[in-house]
Parts: sequence; C-alpha cells; structure tokens
Amino acid sequence: MPMPLELVRQLTEEQIAFVQRSGLKAEVLEPGWVRLRMPLEGNQNHIGSMYAGALFTLAEIPGGALFLTSFDTQHFYPIIKEMNLRFRRPATGAIRVEARLSAEEIQRLQNQATDQGKAEYLLELQLTDDSGEVVVESRGLYQLRRR
Repeated sequence: MPMPLELVRQLTEEQIAFVQRSGLKAEVLEPGWVRLRMPLEGNQNHIGSMYAGALFTLAEIPGGALFLTSFDTQHFYPIIKEMNLRFRRPATGAIRVEARLSAEEIQRLQNQATDQGKAEYLLELQLTDDSGEVVVESRGLYQLRRR
C-alpha cells in the first residue's frame, strides 16, 4: 500500500538535507503523478542560473516521490541505476518537473518485481521554467525491488 500523502510530502521535501535546503516543494503528489518545483533562490551557480547539481536533484527526486505515492512500500523499494541529463538552456528562474506512471504500468511493475525480485522502468522527464520552456531533459533508469 502506498504511504499517506502528507507523509510522502514530508519525506519528499524534508528527508534529505540537501533537498530541504534547496527549497524543493511538492506541488502534486498523487498515485501515478507528481509535480515538483525548485526555486532559483539559494540554488544559483557562479553565473546566476540554477546550479547543475540542483537541476540533477530535481530530475532525480520524482522517482522516489512516484514510488512513495504509487507502490506498496512495505513490499518494494526503489533504486536508481542510471541518470542522464541534457542541459538545453540556462535555468534563470524556478523550475518544475512532472513525472507520471499509469495504473497499469504500476501494477505490471509490482507483478514483475513480485515474480522476479525486480523490475526496471524508465522515467524520461522535462524540467521546465515558468514559461514552459524546457531547460533540462532527463532519462532515469529505475528498478523496483522486492523486499
């Protein structure tokens, strides 16, 4: 069974010290759908745009948030196997990211992990600024593992 959404919010925003310091906020936390936002303030690099490490964090955290909202946390846990980012333009303001998994895909992954001990899935995401411009494209390979 997925966790209660307020607990998911707390874990997403506060469990990892760097994430908490970054000011990341969960705007949407629903089974199969998360939307996160990170402010520019406090996350700037030497030229005033968002630091690449902050953008990497914003690209990686949705995998964990999706896990907490969508999967049976008592029987499974996630790991990230690979993450690639393509930086398209400087991020000069707050940045958002959305990640989705269908109910069918969630069930398929849980069934496969139950039967085989693990199941891999890909999250291809776009990090966007307030005008909707894509600043980063990410590709994360995750694995759902049976406890």
